Amino acid sequence: MSRVLGVDLGAKRVGVAISDSARRVATPIEVVLRSGNRGRDHRALRALVDEWEASAVVVGVPYSLDGSIGPSAAGVLQEIETLRATIGVPVETYDERLSTVTAERSLMRQNLRAPERRRVVDMVAASVLLQGWLDAEAARDR
Repeated sequence: MSRVLGVDLGAKRVGVAISDSARRVATPIEVVLRSGNRGRDHRALRALVDEWEASAVVVGVPYSLDGSIGPSAAGVLQEIETLRATIGVPVETYDERLSTVTAERSLMRQNLRAPERRRVVDMVAASVLLQGWLDAEAARDR
């Protein structure tokens, strides 16, 4: 198997996580600050795909709690279409409802102060969504 990159697309920051080569464990690796240039941001993600030798990318989609596509999800789905043209590997989506909330709670339990949490919450959220995708893939394979 090969690694999978998990991506949490935010307005200001993009959280990034990577799986191990057996696709069992997701680990937060980086936060990419938005540059104001989507093409540049996507090239930065492509560089991470190359660096980590990822064979796929999983992008979290923030569906509404009722499962509908709200403004945030619509924006992410639109961005995914342009990301697919740049990234060079298959891009899949994953329902990431509450991944940021889960990440924030986990960081609070570790007693991180608010400024420290803000610096890492996006990559932890990417790890949460990627782990969910990995677990779902493992369950499908069984």
